[in-house]
Amino acid sequence: MSHILTHVTRMLDRLISLSSIIGTLALIFIVLVTLVDVTGRLFGFPLTGAQDLSEMTMVIVVFGGMALCDKQGGNIAVDIFEDKFPRKMNFCLDIAGWLIGCAIFTAIGYTMIGAAEMSELLNLSSNIIGIPKGPFQYAVSFFSFLTAFAMFARIVTTLLRPGSRHLASQEEDDL
Repeated sequence: MSHILTHVTRMLDRLISLSSIIGTLALIFIVLVTLVDVTGRLFGFPLTGAQDLSEMTMVIVVFGGMALCDKQGGNIAVDIFEDKFPRKMNFCLDIAGWLIGCAIFTAIGYTMIGAAEMSELLNLSSNIIGIPKGPFQYAVSFFSFLTAFAMFARIVTTLLRPGSRHLASQEEDDL
């Protein structure tokens, strides 16, 4: 079982790294589009469709980095009562939070698949230069499912490795 978990974790880490690289490249693209647009405005030739390009690419930036954010514990955590609750209750609340997050991102993924299918059916596109919306919605769906799977893997890992909860909280304290 440990060998399978290690293999799945390694593959998941690679997918998370790939999604964050894609999100980073999308952010660089948005910066370049904005630079070209602002420079073009200075000379009276703004980039046509810069707003469309930025808006459509922004979903890749946000959802592409979501799994990495969760993996590194970067999501917002309110720990006002953590020291007041027993350790087992905090453990159960962490698991519940990851389960809820997993459910939310799974719902986003399924919803976006339906939206992408509808966008393709109706040929929906951006307003100014007509970028098709479907591929971006499929990308959001993929990144959402990846984040949900990463959260589920964190639950499994935490439950199978008793010391991982203590290590995770210790890493957060070191930050």
